[in-house]
Amino acid sequence: MRKISILSLLGIFLFTGIGFTQGEKVGFVDLSRAFDEYEKTKDFDKELENKGDVKQGQREKLVKEIRKMRDELELMNTRAKETKEADIEAKIKSLQGFDQEAKTELTKERDDMVRDILKEMNVVIREYGEQHGFSIILNDRVLLYGNEALNITDDIIGILNDSYRK
Repeated sequence: MRKISILSLLGIFLFTGIGFTQGEKVGFVDLSRAFDEYEKTKDFDKELENKGDVKQGQREKLVKEIRKMRDELELMNTRAKETKEADIEAKIKSLQGFDQEAKTELTKERDDMVRDILKEMNVVIREYGEQHGFSIILNDRVLLYGNEALNITDDIIGILNDSYRK
């Protein structure tokens, strides 16, 4: 099915004359590499890693509290054990809730960051294409082959990093 779609699209380009006629300027971008080498991405990744480390520290604190409560449980009489077991169960549920909340929070933050960076990259690529007279700029993921002379990834990374440093 995908093959048919690609062939249809290629056919449309060739038959309508907007394909690879002389004078048309075509380029492609390795979006994955541009994303990974963009300084803003690296900074956000460090920030998320630090937040993850903070969450991990908070989690370890809760785990230590649970272990301490279990150790205390061993020394208690039957009646006190029941109360302590209920406290331990509540603490375990709290830990599970904390884990889920932390995972959700960090995932949402990462998703938002990725979305924002990709929007920014699309704007830069569009502006670059307009300024340099490109008719088409493709994502390298859809290419089966691309001549390296058409690869504008380094230019895009340079523009992104220069604008981020300002």
